[in-house]
Amino acid sequence: MLVEIWSDVVCPWCYIGKRRFETALARFEHADAVEVVWRSFELDPGAPRDGSTVDLVDHLARKYGTDAAGARQMLDRVTAQAAGEGLDYRLDRAKRGSTFDAHRLLHAAAAQGKQDVMKERLLRAYFIEGVAIADRSELRRLAAEVGVDAAALETDDAFADEVREDGRVAHELGVSGVPFFAVDRRYGIGGAQEPEHVLRVLRQAWAERELAGSAER
Repeated sequence: MLVEIWSDVVCPWCYIGKRRFETALARFEHADAVEVVWRSFELDPGAPRDGSTVDLVDHLARKYGTDAAGARQMLDRVTAQAAGEGLDYRLDRAKRGSTFDAHRLLHAAAAQGKQDVMKERLLRAYFIEGVAIADRSELRRLAAEVGVDAAALETDDAFADEVREDGRVAHELGVSGVPFFAVDRRYGIGGAQEPEHVLRVLRQAWAERELAGSAER
């Protein structure tokens, strides 16, 4: 069974959703038969790609038409949700920048069989450690820590088409926000749903596969 997860490494709900999905998967009776693939989704394609950063509070205030206090309240709410999943967000350190290269790196990691560990490292770096995610030197450092060859970052085009294709498919599927979980592209789960809901969908999708298999025999 294939579970494709569209997400961005600067999306706070995506890290929360990852933890909740992992909780559900650990309880799923057929977890060993599930293939998880992380798909690219850029929340802010216009973010700086030159390694410079944008202050997260200022960005949210402008995006949602509020002031700095209102933006901080939004961050406080998502930080509290993250804490419930064992994640110690430090959004006061976060500096928003382009995630295009990070997504290219994730595709490179997938080709090396290390996509999930790379995804986890990138999320932790941004949300907890305050790493500038648009900085290629930082991306190389993070890749080295988890044993991923980051040679793809030496050029601007390696895996770029794959990142854009993920975005195209997301649009085709009607994905407008992340995280979004597609189970065999028959069931969709939008947002960071509770593990119980995710588990119900996994079981339903599995039952449907079993029924289809029985009908073919």
